[in-house]
Amino acid sequence: MKPKITVLDAFTLLRDDIKFWQSLEALADVDYYDRTMPEDIVSRCEHSDLVMTNKVVLDKEVLSRLPKLRYVGVLATGYNVVDLPYATEHGIVVTNIPAYSTDSVAQIVFAHLLHVVNDVAYYNARNHEGRWCASPDMCYLDYPLHELSSLTMGIVGLGNIGMKVAGIAHAFGMRVCAFTSKTSSELPEFIEPCALTDLYRLSDVVTYHCPLNATTEKMINAEAIAVMKPEAIVINTGRGGLADEEAIATALKSGRLKAYCTDVLSTEPPSPHNPLLAVSNAIITPHIGWSTIESRRRLMDIAVENVRCFLEGKPINVVN
Repeated sequence: MKPKITVLDAFTLLRDDIKFWQSLEALADVDYYDRTMPEDIVSRCEHSDLVMTNKVVLDKEVLSRLPKLRYVGVLATGYNVVDLPYATEHGIVVTNIPAYSTDSVAQIVFAHLLHVVNDVAYYNARNHEGRWCASPDMCYLDYPLHELSSLTMGIVGLGNIGMKVAGIAHAFGMRVCAFTSKTSSELPEFIEPCALTDLYRLSDVVTYHCPLNATTEKMINAEAIAVMKPEAIVINTGRGGLADEEAIATALKSGRLKAYCTDVLSTEPPSPHNPLLAVSNAIITPHIGWSTIESRRRLMDIAVENVRCFLEGKPINVVN
């Protein structure tokens, strides 16, 4: 008899990717749900040997009611949705999907940055309203534009994504500084390691690629912003919890920051009262940095391989 898998939030995947589902169904009997509310988790998983989740939380209370469960496959790199100590104590293997979205997230960093420095969307909208047609000159310029090669980028955290961002910034001709635990000998010559305060002081663009933990929570705060240049652009594609959103909104309104570009918010989906939603120079995308087609297919291929290796008794990408 095949083992049973329940996929709790399949909406995060490419539901029309037949190859993925065929590959998974070759390994196990699969039940998949686009979304699962907390009250439905146990009833949907109580007969499952394996469970796959992206954002559905499997805490101690839930796991304790799933005695058949042997494996949790997190469909993401971060695995804080699972109570790891409980899973480990009860012999439940937990795996994740490492480094699948590096190129995708690095790309949205520069999508945000280019949006601010070139404002293509603004000019496109004005032109469709007839602005260029009415111009007495061959062009018009409402805001100053900047070359990236004139700017310094400060990167907080040099994991896979941070390193990719650094390489792209260097290709644009930017000066690259980084706050990292890596030593100079471990870095390419074009990356200048520096203290966090120095990075804030030097950088025209500050981008965050560090994990969310007790040390980094709300590190983008009033004290940090006070050290930055008033024309600084701050980019957060890491975790919403890295940001003190009230402090950032205040700085944006007062002109203490040029722009805050983020793909993540402290609560997702956000409350309509989130202070950043009322500020025009907060540029917000709905946590889509990871979700290019190529990135999701890479995620799905790794997810299947994680299951296959677990069933063969040789689990990979284990986080507990």
